[in-house]
Amino acid sequence: MDHSAHTTHLSSVAAMAWSGFGLAAVVPGVMRLARRSPLWERVSLPPGMAAPLLVLLHAWVVLGSLVGLAPPAGPFVTEPVLLVGAVLFWVPVVARTRHRLSDPGRCLYLFLAAPLLDLPALGIIAAGHSAEGIAMIVAMLPLSITAAVLTWTWVNREERLAAAADGWALPVPGGDPRA
Repeated sequence: MDHSAHTTHLSSVAAMAWSGFGLAAVVPGVMRLARRSPLWERVSLPPGMAAPLLVLLHAWVVLGSLVGLAPPAGPFVTEPVLLVGAVLFWVPVVARTRHRLSDPGRCLYLFLAAPLLDLPALGIIAAGHSAEGIAMIVAMLPLSITAAVLTWTWVNREERLAAAADGWALPVPGGDPRA
């Protein structure tokens, strides 16, 4: 995916969208299918290293051509590096490793990462490539949606556990309203 403005307008918009969507939806989706793989334990980084690493790699890949830091091979180098960074970022959220985050930790991790990963897209917009920047921001919405779903699931689980500990049951959605 060439993140530069040197390609045709439509192809650069599609490249930005695909890159963002891959990072925010494809990588975690594939990892979720293989979440019990022993590979994740071997490549797992602490979340405090994985998130900044991805934020910096993403900024380099997206903004590199604008500031003259893009490698000569372009996306043939940057996209695989970004893919590795995305995998390392998602390991503490998806896989069960020594660095797995708790439910509140996963929520906070994703909610903090989402705007940081959007900053390079804002740089693209500021450089005059509005369509490309907006395409990336929209394509990365699955990351924020995942954070919201994890938060909702965690809050509901905590509520059920508290209700069970207090000896009363929460109503089941779609159950008998007279119960």
